[in-house]
Amino acid sequence: MSEVTYKNTIEASNLTKSFGKNIAVNNVSFQLKKGEVLGFLGPNGAGKSTTMRMLTGNLAPTNGDVSICGIDIISEPKKAKALIGYLPEMRPLYKELTVNEYLTIAARFHNVPSSKIKKALEEAKDKCGLSHMSKRLIENLSNGYQQRVGIAQAIIHNPEIVILDEPTVGLDPIQIREIRKLIRDIGKQHSVIISTHILPEVEMVCDRVQIIDNGQLVFHGSIEDLKAQRRGNKLLVGFTKAPTLSKLKKIKGVDKVEKVENGMFRFHFKEKYLPAEEIVNISVKEGWGLYHINMDITSLEETFVNLTQTS
Repeated sequence: MSEVTYKNTIEASNLTKSFGKNIAVNNVSFQLKKGEVLGFLGPNGAGKSTTMRMLTGNLAPTNGDVSICGIDIISEPKKAKALIGYLPEMRPLYKELTVNEYLTIAARFHNVPSSKIKKALEEAKDKCGLSHMSKRLIENLSNGYQQRVGIAQAIIHNPEIVILDEPTVGLDPIQIREIRKLIRDIGKQHSVIISTHILPEVEMVCDRVQIIDNGQLVFHGSIEDLKAQRRGNKLLVGFTKAPTLSKLKKIKGVDKVEKVENGMFRFHFKEKYLPAEEIVNISVKEGWGLYHINMDITSLEETFVNLTQTS
């Protein structure tokens, strides 16, 4: 067996795509390791779909490079694309076929050897919870099971990379939970990129996240990085006998204080310095009637808006 020579399953370097004077994607770079699930977020028109098309070899970049497991997708497209499984938002299903018939065709499209098709079908159906649906017509399956069939065709050839575009759109809550679990399971053996507008899904499913806006990456980091950005350096504090703002600003470690409402204040504090203990002690000493103190966590939606509005 030949030794694996690539470090990352995807290496995107300085990807840029222009349509005339319009720059759809501007100097985007990132890497993806095996066993990682990457969430790819962006508002409509941000350049997300254009980036996806360049990653899958369906669109040539104006500048920059994409390598799939060390293979340049421009110079060796057939070899590189064979390592990718893709489920677009509009599922490519032939609904008049049974699950087995459709997946057999998908295996042939992906050049799975005839002698290995049966095993490939069984493994894909097992991973996607479709073994008991083998002889069912796809058109008679629920929306959730049709999505499972779509994912099964993306992994039928055991690719290194699985790219799923909006994999939970249109599903009910139970189906969404099942598909998210399936994605996490797939991520144990493959590199996965999911495009989604459901922000909580990112924290539930992904290891890392990148947010694109106006063709540029405005955030790229781990889920812990995203959570840290949400936490920031803020405390939400409530007093029944609130002192003046000037007194609150004098507390050690506090940078700024904002009055919110109903005796609540937002404390901005210096990085790596949490003044919670000082606030509690001085509140007791001065009789301010402290009744609430907690980290002020920005919602995912607010974080997303803040990142994309300032890009």
